[in-house]
Amino acid sequence: MNESPRPPLSVLVVEDLLDVAESVADLLTISGHAVRVASCGSDALLAALADPPDVVLLDIGLPGMDGWEVARRLRSQLNGKQPVVVAVTGLGADDDRRRSADAGIDLHLTKPADPVALTTLLARVRSLLSSPDRGLGSCK
Repeated sequence: MNESPRPPLSVLVVEDLLDVAESVADLLTISGHAVRVASCGSDALLAALADPPDVVLLDIGLPGMDGWEVARRLRSQLNGKQPVVVAVTGLGADDDRRRSADAGIDLHLTKPADPVALTTLLARVRSLLSSPDRGLGSCK
């Protein structure tokens, strides 16, 4: 049985450090994902509202609007499709993780994020999103 290839994920990388953003974008592009980069919260919101991504990799320590506020606004402003939001940040204390959860962030990773773990995570999201019975549960 031939399995059709899974479509690429649309990933929005929100990171104010250009070299970090480019490195992550290159890694994800090589892994077969469609990647956009935003360097601040307001640009991230504009990009996500114009074309909602499947996944947002979100730094917390952004200039101006922090990542927690970006996540809250994404959750409230996007109608329909909600992305998987992953914090990728240097902030790793329990309180930081709690604030991420409170803001609607699905997963909190600390920098430097392991590239293998990141690509594995996105492969799992890709598999879940392309599954024909996702969200159906056991009801028929």
